[in-house]
Amino acid sequence: MKTALSIAGSDSCGGAGIQADIKTITLNGVYAMSAVTALTAQNTTGVRAVFEASPEFLGQQIDAVFEDIRPDAVKIGMVSSTALIDIIAERLTFYKAEKIVVDPVMVATSGAKLITDDAVDALKEKLLPIASVITPNIPEAQVLSGIKITDHDTMEKAAGIIDKKYGAAVLVKGGHNINDATDILCHNGTFTVFEGKRIDNPNTHGTGCTLSSAIAANLAKGYPIPEAVRKAKEYISGALGAMLDLGSGSGPMDHAFDYNGQFKKQYLLERKKLS
Repeated sequence: MKTALSIAGSDSCGGAGIQADIKTITLNGVYAMSAVTALTAQNTTGVRAVFEASPEFLGQQIDAVFEDIRPDAVKIGMVSSTALIDIIAERLTFYKAEKIVVDPVMVATSGAKLITDDAVDALKEKLLPIASVITPNIPEAQVLSGIKITDHDTMEKAAGIIDKKYGAAVLVKGGHNINDATDILCHNGTFTVFEGKRIDNPNTHGTGCTLSSAIAANLAKGYPIPEAVRKAKEYISGALGAMLDLGSGSGPMDHAFDYNGQFKKQYLLERKKLS
C-alpha cells in the first residue's frame, strides 16, 4: 500500500487540517500518517485557541514516521512559525523526501493574513524550493507572484511566475475570487486548465486542505502531476456535492461520501490493468 504523510495542524471540529487530510488520503486508497504542528480549539464558527508544537517535538514526529514507514508523498499545510518551518524543511531535506505538496496557507480568501511576515519569508525560502506542487489560492498567489490577479489570464501569468521562481508545479485555485471553480496548473512552463462547475454549497471548510491532500495521495499512487490534480478535483467535487450540513458556521464537506471506495477501487483496477 502506498503511504502519505500530512504535516499540519489539528482541527478539533474535524473539517480541516490533519483530520481532513487523513480522511482524504484514506478515501483515496492511501495509508495516511501525520505530524501535528499545532492543536487548535475550533469549530465551524471560528478558532478559540491554538497550542503550537515545539520544533523539537515536530522533528521527532517526522523522524518517527520516516524511520519506520517512509511516505511516498508528503503534504504540508498551515505552519505558523519560522521555527516550525525550519525544522520541517531540515528534516524533509535530510530524508530526501519526494512528492511534496505545499498548501501555502498565508492569506485567507477574505484577504486576512494568517501568519507573520517572518513566517511568510521562511516559507518562501525553505519550503517552496523543495515542493513538487504548490497550491495557492488567489490572495496567496498574489503574494508569491507579486502581481494582481483579476481574471483567468492573470491567474495563468501568476502561475507561470511562481513555477519559474520555485521550480515546482503551481496550481492557482480560482475559487470565489474569480467567481468560478476553474483552477490553472503550470508545470515546467506548460499550462493546464481545470474547469470546474461551481457547487452551490456554503459549507466549504477545509477545501484547501482536502484538495492538497488528495493531490498528495494521487502522487503517492504514481500518477503524473496533471492527472493527480484532475483526480483530486474530482474527489473534492464529490465531497462538496454530497451537501453535508453540520454546525452553525461554514461547515465541513463529506469526505466519506465515497464510503464504498470508488476512488480506491478505481486505482486498484487501473494498477491491475497496467501490470
